[in-house]
Amino acid sequence: MILQALKEYYDRKPELPKYGFEEKEIQYVLVLKSDGTPNSLYSTYEGTGKKRRAKRFRIPQGVKRASNITANLLWDNPEYVTGVVLKGKPQRVAEQHAAFISKVDSLGNLEDEGLKAVKVFLARKNKIQLLEAFGETWQQLCKEGLNMTFQLAGDLHVITERPAIISAIISSQAKSKDMSMCLATGEFGELERLHAAIKGVWGAQSSGANIVSFNLDAFRSFGKVQGDNAPVSKPAAFAYTTALNNLLGKDSKQRMQVGDASTVFWAAKANNFESQMPSFFGEPPKDDPDRNTRAVASLFKSVQSGAYVTDEDKTRFYVLGLAPNASRISIRFWIVSSVAEMAGCIRKHFEDTRINHSSKDRDSLSLFRLLVSTAVQGKKENVPPNLAGDTMRAILEGLPYPQTLLQAAIRRIKAEHEVTYPRAALIKACLNRSIRFNNPNKVEVLNMSLDISNMNVGYRLGRLFTVLEKIQQEANPGINATIRDKFYGAASGTPATVFGSLMRLKNYHLAKLENQGRRVNLEKLLGEILDGIQDFPTHLSLPDQGRFSIGYYHQMQDFYTKKNG
Repeated sequence: MILQALKEYYDRKPELPKYGFEEKEIQYVLVLKSDGTPNSLYSTYEGTGKKRRAKRFRIPQGVKRASNITANLLWDNPEYVTGVVLKGKPQRVAEQHAAFISKVDSLGNLEDEGLKAVKVFLARKNKIQLLEAFGETWQQLCKEGLNMTFQLAGDLHVITERPAIISAIISSQAKSKDMSMCLATGEFGELERLHAAIKGVWGAQSSGANIVSFNLDAFRSFGKVQGDNAPVSKPAAFAYTTALNNLLGKDSKQRMQVGDASTVFWAAKANNFESQMPSFFGEPPKDDPDRNTRAVASLFKSVQSGAYVTDEDKTRFYVLGLAPNASRISIRFWIVSSVAEMAGCIRKHFEDTRINHSSKDRDSLSLFRLLVSTAVQGKKENVPPNLAGDTMRAILEGLPYPQTLLQAAIRRIKAEHEVTYPRAALIKACLNRSIRFNNPNKVEVLNMSLDISNMNVGYRLGRLFTVLEKIQQEANPGINATIRDKFYGAASGTPATVFGSLMRLKNYHLAKLENQGRRVNLEKLLGEILDGIQDFPTHLSLPDQGRFSIGYYHQMQDFYTKKNG
Protein backbone atom coordinates (compact mmCIF):
# COMPACT_ATOMS: atom_id res chain seq x y z
CA MET A 1 0.00 0.00 0.00
CA ILE A 2 2.83 2.43 0.86
CA LEU A 3 4.65 1.80 -2.41
CA GLN A 4 1.43 2.12 -4.40
CA ALA A 5 0.55 5.43 -2.76
CA LEU A 6 4.04 6.81 -3.40
CA LYS A 7 3.86 5.63 -7.02
CA GLU A 8 0.52 7.46 -7.42
CA TYR A 9 2.07 10.61 -5.95
CA TYR A 10 4.96 10.38 -8.43
CA ASP A 11 2.54 9.98 -11.33
CA ARG A 12 0.69 13.19 -10.44
CA LYS A 13 3.89 15.25 -10.11
CA PRO A 14 5.16 15.93 -13.66
CA GLU A 15 7.96 18.11 -12.34
CA LEU A 16 9.71 15.14 -10.74
CA PRO A 17 12.61 13.53 -12.65
CA LYS A 18 11.71 11.01 -15.33
CA TYR A 19 12.65 7.37 -15.08
CA GLY A 20 16.44 7.03 -15.00
CA PHE A 21 17.13 10.55 -13.65
CA GLU A 22 17.29 12.30 -10.30
CA GLU A 23 17.78 15.80 -8.93
CA LYS A 24 20.95 16.09 -6.91
CA GLU A 25 23.27 18.72 -5.53
CA ILE A 26 26.39 18.95 -7.70
CA GLN A 27 29.02 21.10 -6.04
CA TYR A 28 31.39 21.75 -8.97
CA VAL A 29 31.01 22.10 -12.74
CA LEU A 30 33.85 21.80 -15.25
CA VAL A 31 33.24 23.88 -18.38
CA LEU A 32 34.75 22.42 -21.57
CA LYS A 33 35.40 23.91 -24.95
CA SER A 34 34.14 21.94 -27.95
CA ASP A 35 37.65 20.50 -28.45
CA GLY A 36 37.65 19.07 -24.91
CA THR A 37 39.93 21.73 -23.44
CA PRO A 38 38.98 22.86 -19.91
CA ASN A 39 37.66 26.42 -20.06
CA SER A 40 36.77 27.02 -16.40
CA LEU A 41 35.86 25.32 -13.15
CA TYR A 42 33.25 26.86 -10.87
CA SER A 43 31.53 26.11 -7.60
CA THR A 44 27.72 26.02 -7.52
CA TYR A 45 27.40 26.97 -3.86
CA GLU A 46 24.92 29.71 -2.99
CA GLY A 47 24.18 31.43 0.32
CA THR A 48 26.30 31.62 3.46
CA GLY A 49 26.55 29.85 6.81
CA LYS A 50 23.89 27.21 7.44
CA LYS A 51 22.04 28.33 4.30
CA ARG A 52 25.03 27.57 2.06
CA ARG A 53 23.80 25.03 -0.46
CA ALA A 54 24.99 23.65 -3.78
CA LYS A 55 22.77 23.96 -6.84
CA ARG A 56 20.62 20.99 -7.79
CA PHE A 57 20.81 19.53 -11.30
CA ARG A 58 18.86 16.85 -13.12
CA ILE A 59 21.34 14.05 -13.67
CA PRO A 60 21.30 10.30 -14.49
CA GLN A 61 20.24 8.30 -11.44
CA GLY A 62 23.16 7.39 -9.21
CA VAL A 63 24.40 3.86 -8.81
CA LYS A 64 24.47 1.96 -5.51
CA ARG A 65 27.92 1.09 -4.32
CA ALA A 66 29.69 0.12 -1.13
CA SER A 67 33.24 -1.14 -1.63
CA ASN A 68 32.65 -2.09 -5.27
CA ILE A 69 33.79 0.00 -8.22
CA THR A 70 30.91 1.31 -10.31
CA ALA A 71 30.65 4.75 -11.86
CA ASN A 72 27.86 7.25 -12.32
CA LEU A 73 27.11 8.53 -15.80
CA LEU A 74 28.63 11.95 -16.59
CA TRP A 75 28.95 12.93 -12.90
CA ASP A 76 30.79 11.62 -9.86
CA ASN A 77 33.52 12.50 -7.39
CA PRO A 78 36.95 13.80 -8.63
CA GLU A 79 38.63 10.39 -8.40
CA TYR A 80 36.12 8.81 -10.76
CA VAL A 81 35.83 11.80 -13.11
CA THR A 82 39.45 12.93 -13.41
CA GLY A 83 41.57 10.09 -12.00
CA VAL A 84 43.19 12.36 -9.40
CA VAL A 85 44.31 10.43 -6.31
CA LEU A 86 42.72 11.87 -3.16
CA LYS A 87 41.88 9.16 -0.62
CA GLY A 88 42.09 5.88 -2.53
CA LYS A 89 45.10 3.85 -3.64
CA PRO A 90 46.50 4.82 -7.08
CA GLN A 91 45.61 1.47 -8.67
CA ARG A 92 42.04 1.59 -7.36
CA VAL A 93 41.61 5.21 -8.50
CA ALA A 94 42.84 4.21 -11.97
CA GLU A 95 40.18 1.48 -12.05
CA GLN A 96 37.53 3.96 -10.92
CA HIS A 97 38.47 6.42 -13.65
CA ALA A 98 38.44 3.63 -16.24
CA ALA A 99 34.94 2.66 -15.06
CA PHE A 100 33.79 6.27 -15.49
CA ILE A 101 35.18 6.41 -19.05
CA SER A 102 33.53 3.09 -19.87
CA LYS A 103 30.21 4.40 -18.57
CA VAL A 104 30.44 7.45 -20.83
CA ASP A 105 31.38 5.24 -23.79
CA SER A 106 28.23 3.17 -23.15
CA LEU A 107 26.21 5.99 -24.73
CA GLY A 108 27.82 5.11 -28.06
CA ASN A 109 28.90 7.44 -30.83
CA LEU A 110 26.24 10.02 -30.18
CA GLU A 111 26.29 13.03 -32.48
CA ASP A 112 26.32 15.55 -29.68
CA GLU A 113 28.93 18.28 -29.35
CA GLY A 114 28.82 18.19 -25.55
CA LEU A 115 29.35 14.45 -25.26
CA LYS A 116 32.19 14.58 -27.82
CA ALA A 117 33.90 17.29 -25.74
CA VAL A 118 33.66 15.13 -22.62
CA LYS A 119 35.14 12.10 -24.42
CA VAL A 120 38.04 14.15 -25.77
CA PHE A 121 38.73 15.56 -22.32
CA LEU A 122 38.68 12.11 -20.71
CA ALA A 123 41.12 10.84 -23.31
CA ARG A 124 43.69 13.54 -22.46
CA LYS A 125 46.77 12.29 -20.59
CA ASN A 126 47.49 15.69 -19.04
CA LYS A 127 43.98 16.56 -17.81
CA ILE A 128 45.01 16.86 -14.15
CA GLN A 129 47.74 19.35 -15.06
CA LEU A 130 45.19 21.35 -17.05
CA LEU A 131 42.82 21.37 -14.07
CA GLU A 132 45.57 22.53 -11.69
CA ALA A 133 45.55 25.80 -13.63
CA PHE A 134 42.25 26.64 -11.95
CA GLY A 135 44.18 27.08 -8.71
CA GLU A 136 42.12 27.63 -5.57
CA THR A 137 38.86 26.20 -7.01
CA TRP A 138 40.59 22.98 -8.03
CA GLN A 139 42.33 22.72 -4.65
CA GLN A 140 39.00 23.17 -2.86
CA LEU A 141 37.38 20.51 -5.05
CA CYS A 142 40.17 18.06 -4.21
CA LYS A 143 39.95 18.91 -0.52
CA GLU A 144 36.18 18.34 -0.37
CA GLY A 145 36.10 15.40 -2.80
CA LEU A 146 32.49 16.20 -3.70
CA ASN A 147 30.58 15.65 -6.93
CA MET A 148 31.33 17.33 -10.22
CA THR A 149 29.93 17.25 -13.74
CA PHE A 150 30.49 18.91 -17.13
CA GLN A 151 29.11 21.82 -19.09
CA LEU A 152 29.80 22.86 -22.68
CA ALA A 153 31.06 26.43 -23.04
CA GLY A 154 28.20 28.65 -24.20
CA ASP A 155 25.47 26.35 -22.80
CA LEU A 156 23.19 27.44 -19.99
CA HIS A 157 22.76 23.90 -18.68
CA VAL A 158 25.08 21.07 -17.72
CA ILE A 159 25.86 18.22 -20.10
CA THR A 160 23.31 15.85 -18.57
CA GLU A 161 20.49 18.27 -19.46
CA ARG A 162 21.25 18.41 -23.18
CA PRO A 163 18.23 16.99 -25.10
CA ALA A 164 20.25 14.54 -27.21
CA ILE A 165 21.95 13.08 -24.14
CA ILE A 166 18.64 12.77 -22.28
CA SER A 167 17.15 10.87 -25.22
CA ALA A 168 20.21 8.63 -25.42
CA ILE A 169 20.04 7.80 -21.71
CA ILE A 170 16.35 6.94 -21.91
CA SER A 171 16.81 4.73 -24.96
CA SER A 172 19.87 3.01 -23.47
CA GLN A 173 17.94 1.62 -20.51
CA ALA A 174 18.14 -2.07 -21.22
CA LYS A 175 15.07 -4.25 -20.94
CA SER A 176 15.45 -7.75 -19.68
CA LYS A 177 13.55 -10.72 -20.99
CA ASP A 178 13.05 -11.82 -17.38
CA MET A 179 9.68 -10.19 -16.69
CA SER A 180 7.59 -10.64 -13.54
CA MET A 181 4.50 -9.08 -12.04
CA CYS A 182 5.16 -5.95 -9.99
CA LEU A 183 3.48 -6.01 -6.55
CA ALA A 184 3.07 -2.22 -6.61
CA THR A 185 1.40 -1.82 -10.02
CA GLY A 186 0.20 -5.30 -10.95
CA GLU A 187 1.94 -4.92 -14.33
CA PHE A 188 4.64 -7.13 -15.82
CA GLY A 189 8.11 -5.64 -16.00
CA GLU A 190 11.78 -6.14 -15.24
CA LEU A 191 12.32 -6.35 -11.51
CA GLU A 192 14.60 -4.03 -9.56
CA ARG A 193 17.16 -6.02 -7.56
CA LEU A 194 18.65 -3.06 -5.59
CA HIS A 195 16.25 -0.23 -4.81
CA ALA A 196 17.60 3.32 -4.69
CA ALA A 197 18.53 4.67 -1.26
CA ILE A 198 16.11 6.88 0.66
CA LYS A 199 17.77 10.03 1.98
CA GLY A 200 16.64 12.67 4.43
CA VAL A 201 15.50 10.39 7.27
CA TRP A 202 16.75 12.00 10.47
CA GLY A 203 19.33 9.77 12.21
CA ALA A 204 19.82 7.41 9.25
CA GLN A 205 23.03 7.10 7.25
CA SER A 206 23.86 10.24 5.27
CA SER A 207 24.34 8.08 2.17
CA GLY A 208 20.77 6.86 2.52
CA ALA A 209 18.98 3.72 3.65
CA ASN A 210 16.35 1.34 2.31
CA ILE A 211 12.76 0.40 2.95
CA VAL A 212 12.98 -2.66 0.67
CA SER A 213 16.24 -4.57 1.12
CA PHE A 214 17.37 -8.19 1.42
CA ASN A 215 21.02 -9.02 2.03
CA LEU A 216 21.03 -12.07 4.29
CA ASP A 217 19.75 -15.61 3.84
CA ALA A 218 17.41 -15.16 6.81
CA PHE A 219 15.53 -12.47 4.89
CA ARG A 220 15.10 -14.52 1.74
CA SER A 221 12.54 -17.08 0.64
CA PHE A 222 12.64 -19.96 -1.86
CA GLY A 223 16.22 -19.14 -2.88
CA LYS A 224 15.31 -15.73 -4.31
CA VAL A 225 18.01 -13.07 -4.42
CA GLN A 226 17.77 -9.45 -3.18
CA GLY A 227 14.78 -7.56 -4.63
CA ASP A 228 13.23 -10.72 -6.08
CA ASN A 229 11.85 -11.35 -2.58
CA ALA A 230 9.60 -8.29 -2.97
CA PRO A 231 9.06 -8.04 -6.74
CA VAL A 232 8.89 -4.39 -7.74
CA SER A 233 9.50 -3.36 -11.33
CA LYS A 234 12.31 -0.96 -12.15
CA PRO A 235 9.95 1.91 -13.14
CA ALA A 236 7.84 1.43 -10.00
CA ALA A 237 10.91 1.26 -7.74
CA PHE A 238 12.24 4.41 -9.37
CA ALA A 239 8.88 6.14 -8.93
CA TYR A 240 8.40 5.40 -5.23
CA THR A 241 12.01 6.19 -4.26
CA THR A 242 11.98 9.43 -6.27
CA ALA A 243 8.67 10.48 -4.73
CA LEU A 244 9.81 9.68 -1.19
CA ASN A 245 13.16 11.42 -1.60
CA ASN A 246 11.31 14.47 -2.90
CA LEU A 247 8.97 14.45 0.12
CA LEU A 248 11.94 14.11 2.48
CA GLY A 249 13.98 16.82 0.74
CA LYS A 250 15.43 19.79 2.64
CA ASP A 251 13.05 22.21 0.93
CA SER A 252 9.98 19.99 1.20
CA LYS A 253 6.89 21.57 2.74
CA GLN A 254 5.35 18.14 3.22
CA ARG A 255 7.57 16.81 5.98
CA MET A 256 8.11 17.37 9.68
CA GLN A 257 10.01 15.73 12.50
CA VAL A 258 7.91 13.89 15.09
CA GLY A 259 10.33 12.60 17.73
CA ASP A 260 12.66 10.24 15.89
CA ALA A 261 10.16 9.81 13.04
CA SER A 262 10.72 11.77 9.85
CA THR A 263 7.11 12.26 8.84
CA VAL A 264 5.84 12.96 5.33
CA PHE A 265 2.29 13.41 4.09
CA TRP A 266 0.55 13.72 0.77
CA ALA A 267 -2.90 13.48 -0.82
CA ALA A 268 -4.15 11.34 -3.68
CA LYS A 269 -4.64 14.57 -5.64
CA ALA A 270 -3.45 18.15 -5.20
CA ASN A 271 -4.85 19.62 -1.98
CA ASN A 272 -3.96 22.63 0.21
CA PHE A 273 -4.02 20.34 3.22
CA GLU A 274 -0.66 18.88 2.12
CA SER A 275 1.31 22.07 2.65
CA GLN A 276 -0.50 23.12 5.83
CA MET A 277 0.17 20.03 7.96
CA PRO A 278 3.52 21.33 9.35
CA SER A 279 1.76 24.52 10.44
CA PHE A 280 -0.52 22.47 12.69
CA PHE A 281 2.13 20.40 14.42
CA GLY A 282 5.54 21.96 13.83
CA GLU A 283 7.18 24.67 15.89
CA PRO A 284 6.54 28.04 14.17
CA PRO A 285 9.59 29.85 12.74
CA LYS A 286 11.09 32.70 14.73
CA ASP A 287 10.21 35.21 12.04
CA ASP A 288 6.54 34.10 12.09
CA PRO A 289 5.67 32.95 15.64
CA ASP A 290 1.91 33.09 15.00
CA ARG A 291 1.89 30.75 12.01
CA ASN A 292 0.65 27.79 14.03
CA THR A 293 -2.14 29.82 15.62
CA ARG A 294 -3.33 31.15 12.25
CA ALA A 295 -3.31 27.68 10.69
CA VAL A 296 -5.37 26.21 13.54
CA ALA A 297 -7.80 29.15 13.44
CA SER A 298 -8.28 28.70 9.69
CA LEU A 299 -8.86 24.98 10.20
CA PHE A 300 -11.73 25.65 12.61
CA LYS A 301 -13.23 28.41 10.43
CA SER A 302 -13.09 26.25 7.31
CA VAL A 303 -15.89 24.06 8.64
CA GLN A 304 -18.25 26.96 8.03
CA SER A 305 -16.54 28.72 5.11
CA GLY A 306 -15.32 25.71 3.13
CA ALA A 307 -12.47 27.89 1.91
CA TYR A 308 -9.77 25.76 3.49
CA VAL A 309 -11.02 22.21 3.77
CA THR A 310 -14.58 20.99 3.96
CA ASP A 311 -16.07 18.06 5.81
CA GLU A 312 -17.13 16.64 2.45
CA ASP A 313 -13.59 16.35 1.10
CA LYS A 314 -13.14 12.60 0.58
CA THR A 315 -9.70 12.91 -1.02
CA ARG A 316 -7.50 10.15 0.35
CA PHE A 317 -4.69 11.40 2.56
CA TYR A 318 -1.54 9.56 3.67
CA VAL A 319 0.88 10.07 6.57
CA LEU A 320 4.11 8.07 6.75
CA GLY A 321 6.52 8.10 9.70
CA LEU A 322 10.03 6.75 9.07
CA ALA A 323 12.71 6.04 11.67
CA PRO A 324 16.36 4.96 11.27
CA ASN A 325 17.29 1.33 11.78
CA ALA A 326 20.93 0.66 10.88
CA SER A 327 21.19 0.62 7.07
CA ARG A 328 17.42 0.22 6.76
CA ILE A 329 14.43 2.40 7.50
CA SER A 330 11.65 1.23 9.79
CA ILE A 331 8.03 2.27 9.36
CA ARG A 332 7.12 4.02 12.59
CA PHE A 333 3.52 4.62 11.50
CA TRP A 334 1.40 4.55 8.34
CA ILE A 335 -1.98 6.26 8.39
CA VAL A 336 -4.52 6.33 5.56
CA SER A 337 -7.61 8.51 5.85
CA SER A 338 -9.54 11.18 3.97
CA VAL A 339 -8.79 14.89 4.14
CA ALA A 340 -12.13 15.52 5.87
CA GLU A 341 -11.61 12.79 8.49
CA MET A 342 -8.05 13.84 9.22
CA ALA A 343 -8.99 17.51 9.45
CA GLY A 344 -11.73 16.55 11.92
CA CYS A 345 -9.28 14.54 14.05
CA ILE A 346 -6.81 17.43 14.09
CA ARG A 347 -9.54 19.87 15.10
CA LYS A 348 -10.53 17.52 17.94
CA HIS A 349 -6.92 17.38 19.13
CA PHE A 350 -6.74 21.14 19.46
CA GLU A 351 -10.12 21.20 21.19
CA ASP A 352 -8.89 18.59 23.68
CA THR A 353 -5.69 20.50 24.46
CA ARG A 354 -7.39 23.86 24.98
CA ILE A 355 -7.03 25.17 28.51
CA ASN A 356 -6.83 28.58 30.15
CA HIS A 357 -3.41 30.17 29.97
CA SER A 358 -1.51 33.41 30.32
CA SER A 359 -2.11 36.11 27.71
CA LYS A 360 1.58 35.81 26.85
CA ASP A 361 1.18 32.18 25.74
CA ARG A 362 -0.03 31.00 22.34
CA ASP A 363 -3.56 29.73 22.02
CA SER A 364 -2.40 26.64 20.12
CA LEU A 365 0.59 24.53 21.14
CA SER A 366 2.65 22.67 18.58
CA LEU A 367 3.13 18.92 18.97
CA PHE A 368 6.84 19.61 19.48
CA ARG A 369 6.11 21.95 22.41
CA LEU A 370 3.75 19.42 23.98
CA LEU A 371 6.20 16.54 23.69
CA VAL A 372 9.29 18.36 25.00
CA SER A 373 7.29 19.44 28.07
CA THR A 374 7.37 15.76 29.10
CA ALA A 375 11.10 15.31 28.44
CA VAL A 376 13.99 15.61 30.85
CA GLN A 377 15.47 19.13 30.68
CA GLY A 378 12.91 19.96 27.98
CA LYS A 379 15.18 18.53 25.28
CA LYS A 380 13.76 16.89 22.18
CA GLU A 381 16.40 14.15 22.23
CA ASN A 382 14.99 13.01 25.59
CA VAL A 383 11.51 12.38 24.19
CA PRO A 384 11.07 8.57 24.11
CA PRO A 385 11.16 7.43 20.44
CA ASN A 386 7.88 5.53 20.45
CA LEU A 387 6.02 8.20 22.42
CA ALA A 388 6.12 10.77 19.63
CA GLY A 389 4.94 8.31 16.99
CA ASP A 390 2.18 6.88 19.19
CA THR A 391 0.95 10.38 20.00
CA MET A 392 0.90 11.38 16.35
CA ARG A 393 -1.07 8.25 15.46
CA ALA A 394 -3.58 8.97 18.24
CA ILE A 395 -4.10 12.51 16.94
CA LEU A 396 -4.53 11.60 13.27
CA GLU A 397 -6.73 8.57 13.91
CA GLY A 398 -8.77 10.14 16.69
CA LEU A 399 -7.71 7.48 19.21
CA PRO A 400 -6.98 7.83 22.95
CA TYR A 401 -3.58 9.33 23.65
CA PRO A 402 -0.99 6.77 24.80
CA GLN A 403 -0.99 6.08 28.53
CA THR A 404 2.75 6.71 28.54
CA LEU A 405 2.08 10.34 27.55
CA LEU A 406 0.01 10.92 30.68
CA GLN A 407 2.63 9.15 32.77
CA ALA A 408 5.44 11.25 31.27
CA ALA A 409 3.63 14.55 31.91
CA ILE A 410 2.84 13.67 35.55
CA ARG A 411 6.38 12.37 36.11
CA ARG A 412 7.88 15.67 34.88
CA ILE A 413 5.57 17.69 37.12
CA LYS A 414 6.64 15.69 40.17
CA ALA A 415 10.31 15.97 39.24
CA GLU A 416 10.25 19.71 38.54
CA HIS A 417 7.35 20.75 40.84
CA GLU A 418 5.78 22.83 38.09
CA VAL A 419 2.43 22.42 36.34
CA THR A 420 3.15 24.27 33.09
CA TYR A 421 0.67 25.25 30.40
CA PRO A 422 1.77 22.49 27.95
CA ARG A 423 1.70 19.81 30.67
CA ALA A 424 -1.74 20.85 31.87
CA ALA A 425 -3.02 20.88 28.27
CA LEU A 426 -1.66 17.35 27.72
CA ILE A 427 -3.11 15.93 30.93
CA LYS A 428 -6.53 17.45 30.25
CA ALA A 429 -6.52 16.03 26.71
CA CYS A 430 -5.41 12.56 27.83
CA LEU A 431 -8.04 12.30 30.56
CA ASN A 432 -10.95 13.69 28.56
CA ARG A 433 -10.27 11.53 25.54
CA SER A 434 -9.89 8.44 27.70
CA ILE A 435 -13.30 9.14 29.27
CA ARG A 436 -14.96 9.58 25.88
CA PHE A 437 -13.64 6.25 24.61
CA ASN A 438 -13.91 4.10 27.73
CA ASN A 439 -17.01 5.59 29.32
CA PRO A 440 -19.02 7.22 26.52
CA ASN A 441 -22.05 7.76 28.80
CA LYS A 442 -20.02 9.46 31.51
CA VAL A 443 -20.32 13.24 31.45
CA GLU A 444 -17.48 14.03 33.86
CA VAL A 445 -14.87 15.87 31.83
CA LEU A 446 -12.28 18.53 32.63
CA ASN A 447 -13.17 22.03 31.46
CA MET A 448 -10.89 24.70 30.06
CA SER A 449 -11.08 26.76 33.26
CA LEU A 450 -11.89 26.38 36.95
CA ASP A 451 -14.89 24.13 37.58
CA ILE A 452 -16.19 24.54 41.16
CA SER A 453 -18.82 21.86 40.49
CA ASN A 454 -16.20 19.17 39.83
CA MET A 455 -16.39 16.88 42.86
CA ASN A 456 -13.55 14.53 41.90
CA VAL A 457 -11.30 14.16 44.94
CA GLY A 458 -8.10 14.51 42.89
CA TYR A 459 -9.31 17.72 41.29
CA ARG A 460 -10.49 19.12 44.66
CA LEU A 461 -7.20 18.29 46.37
CA GLY A 462 -5.29 20.00 43.57
CA ARG A 463 -7.35 23.14 44.13
CA LEU A 464 -6.82 22.83 47.89
CA PHE A 465 -3.06 22.54 47.48
CA THR A 466 -3.03 25.72 45.36
CA VAL A 467 -4.95 27.68 48.00
CA LEU A 468 -2.64 26.46 50.75
CA GLU A 469 0.36 27.53 48.70
CA LYS A 470 -1.24 30.90 48.00
CA ILE A 471 -1.85 31.47 51.71
CA GLN A 472 1.78 30.64 52.44
CA GLN A 473 3.03 33.05 49.77
CA GLU A 474 0.87 35.93 50.98
CA ALA A 475 1.89 35.32 54.57
CA ASN A 476 5.57 35.23 53.60
CA PRO A 477 6.17 37.68 50.70
CA GLY A 478 9.28 36.83 48.68
CA ILE A 479 9.56 33.28 50.05
CA ASN A 480 12.07 31.22 48.07
CA ALA A 481 10.54 27.75 48.43
CA THR A 482 6.87 26.96 48.94
CA ILE A 483 5.00 23.82 49.91
CA ARG A 484 4.89 22.98 46.19
CA ASP A 485 8.67 22.53 46.13
CA LYS A 486 8.65 20.28 49.17
CA PHE A 487 5.35 18.40 49.14
CA TYR A 488 3.83 18.37 45.63
CA GLY A 489 4.83 14.78 44.85
CA ALA A 490 3.46 13.39 48.11
CA ALA A 491 0.33 15.57 48.02
CA SER A 492 -0.60 14.37 44.52
CA GLY A 493 0.28 10.71 45.10
CA THR A 494 -0.38 9.96 48.77
CA PRO A 495 -2.48 12.88 50.09
CA ALA A 496 -3.12 11.44 53.57
CA THR A 497 0.59 11.61 54.42
CA VAL A 498 0.91 15.39 54.06
CA PHE A 499 -2.43 17.21 53.97
CA GLY A 500 -3.02 16.89 57.73
CA SER A 501 0.23 18.73 58.41
CA LEU A 502 -0.45 21.28 55.66
CA MET A 503 -3.87 22.07 57.06
CA ARG A 504 -2.36 22.74 60.50
CA LEU A 505 0.41 24.84 58.95
CA LYS A 506 -2.08 27.03 57.10
CA ASN A 507 -3.56 28.22 60.42
CA TYR A 508 -0.19 29.70 61.29
CA HIS A 509 0.05 31.37 57.87
CA LEU A 510 -3.51 32.76 58.02
CA ALA A 511 -2.76 34.31 61.40
CA LYS A 512 0.06 36.30 59.81
CA LEU A 513 -2.21 37.94 57.22
CA GLU A 514 -2.84 41.56 58.17
CA ASN A 515 -5.77 42.01 55.76
CA GLN A 516 -8.73 40.53 57.64
CA GLY A 517 -11.01 40.60 54.59
CA ARG A 518 -8.46 38.65 52.58
CA ARG A 519 -8.14 36.10 55.40
CA VAL A 520 -11.92 35.62 55.51
CA ASN A 521 -12.13 35.14 51.72
CA LEU A 522 -9.38 32.52 51.76
CA GLU A 523 -11.03 30.65 54.62
CA LYS A 524 -14.33 30.64 52.69
CA LEU A 525 -12.56 29.25 49.63
CA LEU A 526 -10.99 26.52 51.75
CA GLY A 527 -14.40 25.64 53.17
CA GLU A 528 -15.96 25.45 49.70
CA ILE A 529 -13.25 23.08 48.48
CA LEU A 530 -13.22 20.90 51.60
CA ASP A 531 -16.98 20.56 51.39
CA GLY A 532 -16.44 18.00 48.60
CA ILE A 533 -13.86 15.96 50.54
CA GLN A 534 -14.82 13.40 53.23
CA ASP A 535 -11.33 12.08 54.03
CA PHE A 536 -7.87 12.55 52.59
CA PRO A 537 -7.25 9.39 50.54
CA THR A 538 -4.17 7.31 51.17
CA HIS A 539 -3.46 7.00 47.45
CA LEU A 540 -4.51 8.63 44.17
CA SER A 541 -4.65 6.64 40.93
CA LEU A 542 -2.72 7.93 37.93
CA PRO A 543 -5.83 9.56 36.34
CA ASP A 544 -6.66 11.26 39.66
CA GLN A 545 -3.07 12.45 39.95
CA GLY A 546 -3.66 14.05 36.56
CA ARG A 547 -6.87 15.64 37.87
CA PHE A 548 -4.90 16.88 40.87
CA SER A 549 -2.55 18.68 38.44
CA ILE A 550 -5.46 20.20 36.52
CA GLY A 551 -7.17 21.31 39.73
CA TYR A 552 -3.93 22.93 40.86
CA TYR A 553 -3.45 24.60 37.48
CA HIS A 554 -7.07 25.81 37.18
CA GLN A 555 -7.10 27.31 40.66
CA MET A 556 -3.76 29.05 40.08
CA GLN A 557 -4.99 30.49 36.77
CA ASP A 558 -8.11 31.67 38.55
CA PHE A 559 -5.98 33.51 41.12
CA TYR A 560 -4.04 35.20 38.32
CA THR A 561 -7.25 36.15 36.51
CA LYS A 562 -8.75 37.74 39.58
CA LYS A 563 -5.52 39.57 40.32
CA ASN A 564 -5.31 40.94 36.80
CA GLY A 565 -9.03 41.78 36.80
